[in-house]
Amino acid sequence: MLGLQVVAASLFMFDLMIPILGIPVILDWTLHEVIELTAAISLIVGVVMGTLLLRRIEERAERVESQLRAASGAFAELMQDRFEEWELTPSERDVALFSIKGLSIQDIAAIREVSEGTVKAQTNAIYRKAGVSGRPQLLSLFIEDLMDGPIT
Repeated sequence: MLGLQVVAASLFMFDLMIPILGIPVILDWTLHEVIELTAAISLIVGVVMGTLLLRRIEERAERVESQLRAASGAFAELMQDRFEEWELTPSERDVALFSIKGLSIQDIAAIREVSEGTVKAQTNAIYRKAGVSGRPQLLSLFIEDLMDGPIT
């Protein structure tokens, strides 16, 4: 369809350039009109098809965004369930959330306005309660739950 639109637009441009360049017209006027009509119809069909395609893309984007929101909500709910299961304190929950988001110990300490030593102690408590040895394993627990089972 794109090729047909390019040809149609080229025909219109050529038709406009004929009088400007002084090119003699050798086509019968009826054939000339048929070519212009075909070009115009091609452009209109292209606009309609482009509109339909754009609508489908927008609908797909809305579905994907909805699925992403659902997954995000499921992940947040899963984290809260795990935090309760591990009996994390409110401070440990904050630190665990920031850690899962990928913030460094220094960044977490700055945000929470506590010392880095406090954050390190809290992350160690979180890892101990969760039964993991570090941040990658902590994150993998949530990924496994979202995927309904361990990765084999």
